[in-house]
Amino acid sequence: MNKNDLNFTAKLTIKVELPYRTYLPNDYSDDGPAHPLLLFLHGAGERGDDLTALTNTALPKHIEEGLDLPFVTVCPQCAEGSWWDEHALSALLDKVVSAYNIDQTRLYLTGLSMGGRGTWQLANLLGEKFAAIAPICPPFVWVNPENFRNLPIWCFHGVMDSVIPVSDSVKIVRLLRSNGCKVEFTTYANADHDSWTDTYTNPELYEWLLSHRRAAP
Repeated sequence: MNKNDLNFTAKLTIKVELPYRTYLPNDYSDDGPAHPLLLFLHGAGERGDDLTALTNTALPKHIEEGLDLPFVTVCPQCAEGSWWDEHALSALLDKVVSAYNIDQTRLYLTGLSMGGRGTWQLANLLGEKFAAIAPICPPFVWVNPENFRNLPIWCFHGVMDSVIPVSDSVKIVRLLRSNGCKVEFTTYANADHDSWTDTYTNPELYEWLLSHRRAAP
């Protein structure tokens, strides 16, 4: 029998589409000082094709109600029946960084539930780009600890969570800590799945995010 050892190489191009809403800080200008960027990933309940659904809960809701943040806050929407795709999010990140006056040393990432999982996934792909991340009540997902070695992380979860058990966050925090990563972990003793309200209404979260910078690209 003849044997052929071959190698296949191909370049694939895919089309991605992600609607998104952007909130600009009051002092934003295209030619002024560059602003930090906060990328927010919603949970499964806000999927669809209507961006107003994003304002039903969590960070967009608080911003609509008057929460004043210093970030260019970008809130994409995942299609109904879909899950966050880190490659599509990576393309979106490149788009918004080029479209707005962004300080690339201060890119931050957060998300809740399904969006918490998306936070882990995107940081696993682009950990070197983000200055800090804050996943909230995420389901467990395997990641490579090497991609989080120098990335500040603050994870949040409700102890009484009946949708995604707090043990999911415990497992990923242990995985990262056991491999030398620094992870802050806050649990809410009486919180069910909604651990995001206490988190996103806490000014300490935004102070913590802004306390971290990446080296200039």
